[in-house]
Amino acid sequence: MTTTIPTDQQPKRNRLAAMNEAALEGAGTERNQKQHDAGKLLARERIELLVDAGTFVELDKFRTHRCTDFEMDKKQPIGDGVVTGYGMVEGRQVFVFAQDFTQFGGSLSEVVAQKICKIFDAAMKVGAPIIGLNDSGGARIQEGVVSLAGYADIFCRNTLASGVIPQLSAILGPCAGGAVYSPALTDFVVMAKDTSYMFLTGPDVIKTVTHEEVTMEELGGALTHNKKSGVAHFAANDDAQAIAHIRSLLSYIPSNNSELPPRIPTQDEPTRSDPELASMIPVNPNQPYDVRDVIQAVADDRNFFEVHAHFAPNIVIGFTRLMGRSVGVVANQPQVLAGALDINASDKAARFVRFCDAFNIPLLTYVDVPGFLPGTQQEFGGIIRHGAKLLYAFAEATVPKMTVILRKAYGGAYCVMSPKHLRGDLNLALPTAEIAVMGASGAVNIIQRRELKNSKDPDARLKELSEDYAEKFQTPYKAAELGYIDEVIYPEQMRSRLCQALEMLANKRDDLPAKKHGNMPL
Repeated sequence: MTTTIPTDQQPKRNRLAAMNEAALEGAGTERNQKQHDAGKLLARERIELLVDAGTFVELDKFRTHRCTDFEMDKKQPIGDGVVTGYGMVEGRQVFVFAQDFTQFGGSLSEVVAQKICKIFDAAMKVGAPIIGLNDSGGARIQEGVVSLAGYADIFCRNTLASGVIPQLSAILGPCAGGAVYSPALTDFVVMAKDTSYMFLTGPDVIKTVTHEEVTMEELGGALTHNKKSGVAHFAANDDAQAIAHIRSLLSYIPSNNSELPPRIPTQDEPTRSDPELASMIPVNPNQPYDVRDVIQAVADDRNFFEVHAHFAPNIVIGFTRLMGRSVGVVANQPQVLAGALDINASDKAARFVRFCDAFNIPLLTYVDVPGFLPGTQQEFGGIIRHGAKLLYAFAEATVPKMTVILRKAYGGAYCVMSPKHLRGDLNLALPTAEIAVMGASGAVNIIQRRELKNSKDPDARLKELSEDYAEKFQTPYKAAELGYIDEVIYPEQMRSRLCQALEMLANKRDDLPAKKHGNMPL
């Protein structure tokens, strides 16, 4: 069907076409090429990769800044440094903003902040995830405190939206000063290697104040924040891979806190028994193994989407599925520090547990923990306070909570790793499980000190007493006798038992005491 355009309407249509073309052209061919030469995509190219083809609707396309100081009135590009709007990812609604580094270095102005806040408000109203594609030099200096106020407006929305809608951030260029706090307030952060960095104060300021010399990559690059600070959860090779991570992440999480996560069809039978699991957990308590092998063996189609893989590797977190349902996994990693909990591991796991609880994602905990990491560095750094965060997160969580004790579960670390006593719904143990205050020899050295002292052969007596202690107390059966373990199972039964439990817990309802909010030991 041919649309007939009245002659008197053509000039107005031509003006709209010209404005649309100017907006899409952005800063022009030269600056666009410079962005490509730096290994980065343009703002709209990033959005096209993120959303389903043809679904993006841009809002505030024609907005321009209102600053007149420093001859800024002579430079008023359409769009003013950010592209905002909404679209679909795998058929699900999302809102997105993409900072445009080709326009004023993507700096945040009053108008840029208003555009971002508008889609934040819309996302909250309709209950849809919001995704930020960050590539900005920071506050627009020419606008002074107005740009700072814009940041604070965004931070406020980040905070109010927390736990209501998922917030995902991709750092695809610079992110400095106050700009880092918005991504830090979001649920997950992806950084692109070599082209992105985050820091509060740059290398020049650090050199002036502390006389330290450091490059931007060393100070705030993707690997720095993935391995050392823990600010970022994923390190991608480039823009395209970072955006692919976001799309994958969205497949595991619901659109808001009132919905359940999407369920993905699978041909993997819930009753599947995996013979490999029978030999996967070494009987020798000192022999390491990769707990990710256990996670994958139990999961649908052996898929495990790990989060924070480079940070605090002594604990593993991420998403998997059972019967197509999304599940959040927390697991001690015996390959690193024997799976002991330290400050960073506690923080890493606690925040993930709270995210899963906020968004109705059941929790599955695999336990093989010898205790908390000893040492003055940990004690002075506040391991008591940080370990309490994980304990608090598990106790507070009301989603279905399933726990499998694979091997060691010693002392206070047993109490922290989602035991029955923190309102665990199903707590299982393997025959290799060791549930005790401490290892057998350590316990005997304390409670049988006099016996050992008076023995003619202390070493032989220690071995004898340790074996007796382990037989009586360092097995899953004492805990099962007391009801702290619901069932001791064979390793190859893990998948079927966990699938049954998830089905049984599908309609779980649990409440917290009435209060404004708790006071987590931050």
